Amino acid sequence: MSIERIVCLRADGPVRLAARELRKSLGKATDLDFRVVQRKRFRPDNSTIWVGLFPDVAEAVPTDACEHALDDRVVIDVGPNGGIIAGANPRSVLLGTYRYLTALGFRWLRPGRDGERVPALSQILPQVTLDETPSYRHRGVCIEGAVSLEHVLDTIDWMPKLGYNAYFIQFREAYNFFQRWYEHEGNPTMASKPFPVEEARAFTSQAREAVKRRGMDLHMVGHGWTCEPFGIPGPGWFQHEGPIPDASKRLLAEVNGKRELWGGIALNTNLCYGNPTTRETITDAIVEYAAENADVDIIHFWLADGSNNQCECPLCCDDLPADMYVTMLNELDAKLTAAGLDTRIVFLVYVDLLWAPAKERIRNPDRFILMFAPITRSYSAPFAVTGSSVIALPPYNRNKLQFPRAPQVNLAFLASWQEQFAGDSFDFDYHFMWDHHKDPGQFAMAKVLHEDMKRLRDIGLNGMVSCQNQRVFFPTGLGMVAMGRTLWDRDLTFNEITADYFRAAFGDRGPDVSRYLERLSDLFDPRLIRGEADDAQRAAAPGSLTQIPGVLDAMAGAIEAGADSEDPCEALSWRYLASHARLCRQLARAMFLHYSGSEDQAKTEAWSMFRWLRRQERYIHRAIDVFEFQVTIAPLFGISRDDILGR
Repeated sequence: MSIERIVCLRADGPVRLAARELRKSLGKATDLDFRVVQRKRFRPDNSTIWVGLFPDVAEAVPTDACEHALDDRVVIDVGPNGGIIAGANPRSVLLGTYRYLTALGFRWLRPGRDGERVPALSQILPQVTLDETPSYRHRGVCIEGAVSLEHVLDTIDWMPKLGYNAYFIQFREAYNFFQRWYEHEGNPTMASKPFPVEEARAFTSQAREAVKRRGMDLHMVGHGWTCEPFGIPGPGWFQHEGPIPDASKRLLAEVNGKRELWGGIALNTNLCYGNPTTRETITDAIVEYAAENADVDIIHFWLADGSNNQCECPLCCDDLPADMYVTMLNELDAKLTAAGLDTRIVFLVYVDLLWAPAKERIRNPDRFILMFAPITRSYSAPFAVTGSSVIALPPYNRNKLQFPRAPQVNLAFLASWQEQFAGDSFDFDYHFMWDHHKDPGQFAMAKVLHEDMKRLRDIGLNGMVSCQNQRVFFPTGLGMVAMGRTLWDRDLTFNEITADYFRAAFGDRGPDVSRYLERLSDLFDPRLIRGEADDAQRAAAPGSLTQIPGVLDAMAGAIEAGADSEDPCEALSWRYLASHARLCRQLARAMFLHYSGSEDQAKTEAWSMFRWLRRQERYIHRAIDVFEFQVTIAPLFGISRDDILGR
């Protein structure tokens, strides 16, 4: 007897979604119509897949729940005559469903329906038996770049298919990210329209609902606590317009004898944290937000996004920013506890806050999650798991700090925090914020990303929330797949992930594409675009860059043939590769001119590349963030952000 039905043992939204996803996917693969029904009790038979929590199937899966509420675990035992898919929590059931489908041969190469590879299965399904606990607790993505609502919802839908379990919406309404897309900053070929903040709020509400529908952890806010509670809007990194309340102006950080917005941008402006009124205003606002937003699992409480602009007044100058920050964290915890709120709070180890507190200590570590954000690190090498303990950290020098690029020095700063805080933690890193644009083949950066994920446990971090563009599947989704799969299972090798991904994306020619992109990464040499190359590497650049057209020409026939594939998912993979080849040809030419000393010609070629990419955006917008590509690559050719934005 074959499987006839899928029984959902819970009314929880993620469990019901798991059953529907199972029915839909198995239907595509087998051309059979499976019934989905809901039952309250588990009654084993020979024709049913039972979907529920561990207690629902206790007689078949006698297992305990996870020790930590944020942890996941899945148990799968399904064969030709049915079986069970069970999880430690509703989200785990959905994750377990996708793990089962992955074992059957399903692959999700990128967000959207045309990113799914569906295997051809007989109605007699194979045996799949798994009992898995992910390697890391935190497996998330943070909104960044320029996005439409469709981009965000497609990302959220795709994430649990690769094992991700958390989504972070920056600010209260993510305005700046939506505004960039709908006003099409940096692309005059796309129709622009004014984007009101009310629309951003509506879009953010839909994104929040999509996150909770899947049972994923919802992270919110981050920046904004240093301006919004003081009557100073902070919807993004904009120049502030309008007056600042006098009472609030007195609480701005005093730098060089002045209390004013740092560079005119509210989000970048630190405050007078030694003043009790400042701390009270911020912590009261966070408590109010937590009380009014019960769907938010984790609130990020960050200081300003600027650096070297800490207050120099007598109330502040004798204390490290981290000491004043921890004082606020303890005050916030006391207020949340008094209000009966168990919301978790993320605190940030970032720029000026890399220097750990000298005096204050977090009193209730269970409330807090340490977020390590090494924004100035290089991505030319992964985290080093040894050596950071012997690095002597520079002393804190108020407003004259230099921030580390070497990953091992960043880890030495992390270790100084870990000496006094042993609670929950994760990495907040930027591989897909700018750096993927600096490696046109994206093969080398994917390898570094995979190695970073493997090493998180070794450096005392329990996962990753990636601060990134949402559209990072150009030319492929290798990096995002490698990140998700390695966060789930840190023992997977890069070669295993790579071979599987390219076979799914490009069929029999997958190994050729893998070697092709690896070669492009080598020839472009990302260190050049990162500004990390030495004199010898810069001198060798023209010779390497002249080889790129030949590499592109050698793959052209395969790309043209692959774009005609009958499988729509595979065909789109090849079409993206075709557009990517055109971009690489222009970028290689511009870089050759630049490193050959023909700066004016290089700038002309770069502008030609940007104009072509702008025209292509309507066709490839789901795979690449053209706004962020331009503002990342432009400085190499002496082109400013304002030039790109037409200011």
